Amino acid sequence: MIFSLELGRPRTYSYPMFKPLEKIKRFALNLRFEEILALAFFFPSAAVTLRAHAFFSEQGHIPKYIRGDLWRIFAVIGLILLYLGFRKWNAKGKIGRFIREIAPFGLAIAIYTNLHDTIHFVNPHDIHWTLIAIEEWIFGCQPVLWAQRFYSPILTEIFSFAYMNYYILPLVIPFVLYFKGDYKAYRETILGIILSYYFGYILYIVFPAAPPRLVLADQFTRDFGGFFFDSAQRNIIINAASSRGAFPSLHCATTLLAMIYAFKHSKLMFWVFLPISTALVLGTVYLRHHYVVDIIAGFMLSIFIYFVAPKIDRWWCAKRISAGTADESCGWIDR
Repeated sequence: MIFSLELGRPRTYSYPMFKPLEKIKRFALNLRFEEILALAFFFPSAAVTLRAHAFFSEQGHIPKYIRGDLWRIFAVIGLILLYLGFRKWNAKGKIGRFIREIAPFGLAIAIYTNLHDTIHFVNPHDIHWTLIAIEEWIFGCQPVLWAQRFYSPILTEIFSFAYMNYYILPLVIPFVLYFKGDYKAYRETILGIILSYYFGYILYIVFPAAPPRLVLADQFTRDFGGFFFDSAQRNIIINAASSRGAFPSLHCATTLLAMIYAFKHSKLMFWVFLPISTALVLGTVYLRHHYVVDIIAGFMLSIFIYFVAPKIDRWWCAKRISAGTADESCGWIDR
């Protein structure tokens, strides 16, 4: 839009070429920050998945996990369309509001599942041997190999059960706050957890590393000897050789972050979930999913997110408030 003076009066002219940009800006300002991130990550991750599918198709064999990634993309697109339709029909209803609250978490998990299978198509420069060298320098051994002396069926079951709660714990804590009616605490908690996923995804791409269960597979001399939960967590974990989602440990990052928020907003939840959270962190090494340096990096990420997430949301909400598009998600910000 430009201004000109004619007969002493200001007159504005608008060019059609700018209208699509204005619509995009308006569309973006109607979204919450975590929804913007979901779109920003989903479409590139979908493109990389399609590239991986085409690559393996040319090789004559498409791995099962890549086929699953492709179907997951179609499922997510279908759910997004269903969600948008439902929002249009019942945008201000309780169900519509709840779906909007939970949908970004589901999208973050779907993106994660596809991403760690296809990181090599974005950045083929692995750092896991560097991580192994760092562990050797710090500890004088490989902790995942050293931990074999503690293998027992009971410990394996405990750690496997805890590890399987990776998606549950970061979801239960914020939504307990949500259903208690403490929206401010809920909003702070869910936003921080979701942002930790996306910041972690960026680090996955910059520092691709395969987990020790793959890199050091030929050096393990003992089996876990677990039962039901051991078998269940092995089925849940994708053991594709292309997996590059070790650094940082988002299991540890989101768990610590959820526990920080629990301690801040509900001491009861903190003490209830402390044992399983501790077991989850220890289990990442015991079960060969992470190096210790992954855990340290994950803890550093969670502390960073704890302090940065409110600043990001405050900045984005200020823009939405100025544009008149803010919703209840901006109500918790102290302006």
